[in-house]
Formats: sequence, C-alpha cells, structure tokens
Amino acid sequence: MRLTIAAVGRARPGPSRDLFDDYAGRSAWPLTLREVEARKGLSGAALKREEAALLLAAVPTGAAVVALDERGRDLDSAGFARLLGRWRDEGRAEAAFLIGGADGHDDAVRDRAELLLSFGRLTWPHMLARAMLAEQIYRAQTILSGHPYHRA
Repeated sequence: MRLTIAAVGRARPGPSRDLFDDYAGRSAWPLTLREVEARKGLSGAALKREEAALLLAAVPTGAAVVALDERGRDLDSAGFARLLGRWRDEGRAEAAFLIGGADGHDDAVRDRAELLLSFGRLTWPHMLARAMLAEQIYRAQTILSGHPYHRA
C-alpha cells in the first residue's frame, strides 16, 4: 500500500521536519509528502476553498481519504493499525491523509473523506501533526507485524 500525506504549508528544516523524515524513512509502505500552498492574499472561506482544492488534487486516484480534523474520530493506535490493515487486506493500493491549514478543512474535504481522524482535543502545530502521523503510520506497521515497538 502506498501512502500520501498532503498538507497545507511548507515544512522548514528543523526538528519537526527531521522527526517526520525519520519516521517516514522507517515506513515499510512508500510514504510521500505533498505540500500545497494557496495563493497569497486569500482569507476566510476563499482560503479554505482553495486549500481544499489543492489538497484534493493531491489525492491519488482511488485512494482512501482520511482528513485530520478536530471533529473527527479519536482512534487509539491499535484501532488505527486495524484500519490500515483492513485497507491493505482489501487490496487498497493507496491511502491519502489530508492536513489542512490554520482554519481547518473546507466541507469539500470532509465530504470526500472516508474518515475524519482527530489527534485528540488538544491543538497541535500543523508541522508537528505531520511527524505525529508518520509515527502512527510506522507504529501501525509494527503492530500489524507483531514487532515489539508498540507496547500496550
């Protein structure tokens, strides 16, 4: 299974990017980061619409879509692993995870997503959310393979 993380904004070199790169490099599934940026000068609903269009354009054809959203489901790591394992076992070739901008996702993204996923009620920096997602993808793989990385 190939995975894509499509995210609004560009990651600068530094600890958050290094952490993302570390976990993405550990992934047994190919993991691609596609960064998108809306035109300057947009705000409010117009900005969210453009970010949504850019994120959705980054989704590979036929991919299962997961939008990281504060209103989403709060899965534990084992549940997330089961989801990815089920998609893998069903023969899903692609999954895409969408991380929106500071104002969240437009309804177009929520409507397209098979799953709205929350990282809890706390607010996380968008650059750190990428690293957290990459770590959870790696953790899911270790859970599915029976590796001792995940100890619950």
